[in-house]
Amino acid sequence: MIEKIEKIKIDFENDVNAVVSVKELEDVRIKYLSRNGSIASLFEELKSVPKEEKPALGKELNSLRNFAQTNFDIRKEGIEKNNSSSKSKLDLSLPGREYLLGNKHILTQTLNDIKSIFKSLGFSVKEGPELESDYYNFEALNFPANHPARDMQDTFFVSKDFLLRTHTTPVQIRIMEKQKPPIRAIMPGKVFRNEAVSARSYCLFHQVDGIYIDENVSFAELNGTLVAFAKQFYNEDLKYRFRASYFPFTEPSAEMDITCFLCKGKGCRVCKHSGWLEILGCGMIDPNVFKSVNYDSEKITGYAFGMGIERIALLKYGINDIRLYFENDFRFLKQF
Repeated sequence: MIEKIEKIKIDFENDVNAVVSVKELEDVRIKYLSRNGSIASLFEELKSVPKEEKPALGKELNSLRNFAQTNFDIRKEGIEKNNSSSKSKLDLSLPGREYLLGNKHILTQTLNDIKSIFKSLGFSVKEGPELESDYYNFEALNFPANHPARDMQDTFFVSKDFLLRTHTTPVQIRIMEKQKPPIRAIMPGKVFRNEAVSARSYCLFHQVDGIYIDENVSFAELNGTLVAFAKQFYNEDLKYRFRASYFPFTEPSAEMDITCFLCKGKGCRVCKHSGWLEILGCGMIDPNVFKSVNYDSEKITGYAFGMGIERIALLKYGINDIRLYFENDFRFLKQF
C-alpha cells in the first residue's frame, strides 16, 4: 500500500505540473480526486487491510489527498490568472501596430534609377556571369596576352584561365555572339579587383556597361545619349565635358566629367583642384572587338560606355567614403 501511495503521489505531481489549460487540469482532477479516482480507490483498499495497519495507512492516505488537493488548487489559480492576464492585455479598440520595413540599399536605389533612365532611352537590360574566363574578360576585348593594358586592372584569378570579372564589359561579347545588330543594351553587375581598400576604392564594386551597335552609329550619338542620361540623373543645369582617354576595347576613347559637387567647379581636394569629377568612360567599339564576334567592322559601328555605381552615388549624394556602402551601418543607410 505504501508503494502505491508513493507512486500515485509522484504521478500526480508530474501530471499536474504538465498541464497548461483548464481542460487538462480538469482531466487530472477526475483521474486522481474524483469519486472514482486513484486516491478514492486507495481508500476502498484500506478497508481490507489489518486493523493494526489502518491508522498509519489512513494517515498517509489523508496526507496524499490533502497534498493533491492543495497542489491542484495552486495550479488552477495560476492557470486562471495567466488566462485573465493575457485577456486583459488584448484591447481590440487599439489601432494595429505598424511594422518597420527595410529600405532598398542606396546602391540598389542608384542602380534602379540608372536602369530606369536607360530603359526610357530604348536600352534593354542584360546580365552575365561573375566568374568569367580570360577570353571574355580580356582577349575578346582586345587585351592580348601579356599586354601592358592588363595591368590596368588587378585581377583575382581563380585558376589559369578563370577569374572574378574585373568589369561588366565581357557581357558585351556574350551578347554580340548570340545577337546580330541592332543591339542597344546595358549590363549591370558586380565586379572584383585586387585593390587596397580605402575611402576611394574597394575590392568589390558595381558597374553598368552599355552598348549601341548598328550601321552608321556615331560618336555624336554617344555624346547625346550620355548627356541625356547625366542631366536626368543629376540635373538639367549640369556642366560636363569629354576628355580623350584610352581603353583597349574602344577607339577613340573618352572620359566624361561633371562639375565637382563640393566646390561647384572652383577646385578642392576631392576633385584634385580641377573643378571636375569623372563619372564614366566611353568610346567607339574597336574593330578588333567586332572581329572576335565575326561582325563586319566595315559595315557595323557602335559605341560603348561604362560607369561605377558607387562613384555615381558618391557624386550625387555627397558621400565621402566608399566603405560606408559595405559596412551595413544603419545610421548611414537610413539616410537614404
